[in-house]
Amino acid sequence: MTNTTAVQFGLEKVGARLGAVIHGMDARQSLDAEQQSFLRDALLRHKVIFLRHQHLDDAQHEILSRVFGEPIRHPTIPAPDGTDFIFDVKSRHGRSTDSWHTDVTFVPNYPKASILRAVQIPPYGGGTIWANTATAYDDLPEPLKALADTAWAIHSNDYDTNFHKHDARKEEIADFRAAFVSTIYRTEHPVVRVHPETGERTLVLGHFVVGLRGIPTRQANRIVEILQDYVTQIDNTVIWRWQPGDVAIWDNRATQHYAPADFDEEGRHLRRITVEGDIPVSIDGRQSRPF
Repeated sequence: MTNTTAVQFGLEKVGARLGAVIHGMDARQSLDAEQQSFLRDALLRHKVIFLRHQHLDDAQHEILSRVFGEPIRHPTIPAPDGTDFIFDVKSRHGRSTDSWHTDVTFVPNYPKASILRAVQIPPYGGGTIWANTATAYDDLPEPLKALADTAWAIHSNDYDTNFHKHDARKEEIADFRAAFVSTIYRTEHPVVRVHPETGERTLVLGHFVVGLRGIPTRQANRIVEILQDYVTQIDNTVIWRWQPGDVAIWDNRATQHYAPADFDEEGRHLRRITVEGDIPVSIDGRQSRPF
């Protein structure tokens, strides 16, 4: 990175282990090659990057997503009318995705990156928390690394949603769940994957995990919980307090995220586009596969 680029655009860390705000860039405009390279480099180094007050429309959102790869549709949830790749994150009645996850790990080539923009933000709460799955792996004691290095986890979209905790409209939850599991996916991923661009080892866990290959469910749940605790330890996270128009972009191969349901009955609406990912590779060179 040249000094000219650093001054022109500007980057401010917001967390010790991940997170940076990009200054001086207007994502509503066409980004030149230098700007695009700056964003991609910042994403690899900081895992999640933020741009304030962009106020993108759907078309601009899609153009920005293409800086990071080819946008893809959600496997089961249709895009809103008039859009091709949008996934609506619309929380009503206090509902939120308040469980740790990496996006869409129930398919073999889950997304490389996610680009999320704020449309409506509640007057309080409604932030999003990210965790670094590379530094989480680095923190593991050697015996746990040895276990994680050889373990394979089964991921599925047929998991027990927790939305019902915060939403009295059970029929709405039933409709969402019916769409989400309209096609059941089950994929086997290595618990530790090698990042294809940085070479880091990252943990592939989160709420889509339904088991570990060759390990009884009760013991598998305990192992997953122990490993997951390293991901979500407070020092390994960063929280973003949304403002209208903000954009967050995260490396979905090296992070998990969580949206606390801390905004009562207030409305919260964000829109997400994901871009196509590669098939994870374990440290011994084996690829993820449908299960």
